Amino acid sequence: MKTKIALCEDNENFRESLKQFIADTPDFSVIASLSSAQDIIAAITENTPDLILMDIDMPGMTGIDATRLVKSHFPNVQVIILTVYEDDDKIFKAILAGATGYLLKKTPPTRILESILEIREGGASMSASIVKRVLSFFNSHTTSVQSNEYTLSQRELGILKCLVNGDSYKMIADNCDISIGTVRSHINNIYKKLHINSKSEAVAKAIKERLVQ
Repeated sequence: MKTKIALCEDNENFRESLKQFIADTPDFSVIASLSSAQDIIAAITENTPDLILMDIDMPGMTGIDATRLVKSHFPNVQVIILTVYEDDDKIFKAILAGATGYLLKKTPPTRILESILEIREGGASMSASIVKRVLSFFNSHTTSVQSNEYTLSQRELGILKCLVNGDSYKMIADNCDISIGTVRSHINNIYKKLHINSKSEAVAKAIKERLVQ
């Protein structure tokens, strides 16, 4: 089954170039190509994508607001932010809105497709420079980690940190020397304890509430 992609990007040349590249790649299909996010819910309701590549700055509605809107209607639809911006404020606002990935537009198209596959396999995807900023955020707040009010076990806290770092289920399994099934079981327990339903929500909550260090 092909991975269904929706594009939401106001730069027509960039959008069409990316659309053609994805359409020419086996196992991928573009089911929507939008120049703004104004009607994104209506555009994806009948044929819901697996993942949306979302610009940040668009007329009418920002990509961050659109991401929040999409996740409220379709929690299982993943969103990768594609942007020229690399500042901390936009990065964390996008993550808190529910984005699973944050890539710069200068990222090669082949790498964008690899990122989509990583997310489909349970990971999160960010440019190396973005990952450094996320890790720097955590390192600068190590003395401010909140108390473990959610009663997460040490194993669960470790796995939550792995999710924040963008590790896939397979990477977590290998690093922790446990099976992928056990990883999924731990993640389900994390979701229940944090009262959330998705990986992006887990990452957002971990960042917002400083649950890991």
